[in-house]
Amino acid sequence: MTDLTFARRYPAEAADRDCLDPAFAQALLDNGRWQRLVILGDSVAAGVRDPLDGYRDLSMGERLAEALAATRPEFRQRTLAQPFLRAAEIREKFLPDALAFEPDLVLVSAGANDAFSRGFDAGRLTAELDALLRPLASAGATVATIGLYDWARSGLLPAETATQTALNLDEVDVVQRYVVEDVGGIHLGARQIAAGRDPAMYSADGIHGNARGHAIAFANFVRHLSAYRAVPDWLR
Repeated sequence: MTDLTFARRYPAEAADRDCLDPAFAQALLDNGRWQRLVILGDSVAAGVRDPLDGYRDLSMGERLAEALAATRPEFRQRTLAQPFLRAAEIREKFLPDALAFEPDLVLVSAGANDAFSRGFDAGRLTAELDALLRPLASAGATVATIGLYDWARSGLLPAETATQTALNLDEVDVVQRYVVEDVGGIHLGARQIAAGRDPAMYSADGIHGNARGHAIAFANFVRHLSAYRAVPDWLR
């Protein structure tokens, strides 16, 4: 697909400064690394979304797989994800299959559903994420955690619950970053993206990003991953 064809078919996405042209994204990721991708986790990893006119109806994970596959003839990818799962459930349900696939890149969305649980405990989430991410990193994969948009401050939540939800999700972001960097991976943080507080970024359920939300998340992935340099074990 040429740039011109892309712009004609998806004019809103092509004009969106927060998005990346697919060809440019492919060029940024064309470094020969990462031949086997696993996308692991909850509804974000599963790609839940609504379509939006002018944007490609692809999840962030599908976009990343497409960009990597474009320059890697031997590229393979699996998605192991299910909505509503908490970190411990993701580990129990999917970690063995993820390891068996022998990935060299794993994107993990885990922790948001823990934040909605009664008695949310950041310390417990830290332990659960470590138990999920460390085996993947120890097996040689680059592990990347998917950060959430600042959805709770978008105005979509009732005022009486928005503040505490936002604080819980702030803690999730801190935990994700701490654990993944401790195992030598990278946090694909998204709370700094201003569009994440725009209610128009979200699907009709008021929770999950729509096609624009996924397009912007993918652009964020590419910028982080293209700049990522693994930390040697002896420096950790």
